[in-house]
Amino acid sequence: MSNPKPKPPPGFDDLSVDEQIEYVQTLWGRVTADPDRVPLPAWHKEIIRKRIAELESDPGSSIPWNKAREEIAGRLSTE
Repeated sequence: MSNPKPKPPPGFDDLSVDEQIEYVQTLWGRVTADPDRVPLPAWHKEIIRKRIAELESDPGSSIPWNKAREEIAGRLSTE
């Protein structure tokens, strides 16, 4: 049996999509204000272990965050 989805709070459906997104982002910010309360799924941990192992086996395969950010920003500016 699947879990029933909770109903949104009163008035939520009357908000614009932008307002709904802002509401959900604010709500998520409250949930994650204390990161120790947010469970880390086992599959997240497995991905992290795998990526660390890949980096350790081939350190030259990665690039620094500032370089990655520049490349991403470059791609976004050409769209």
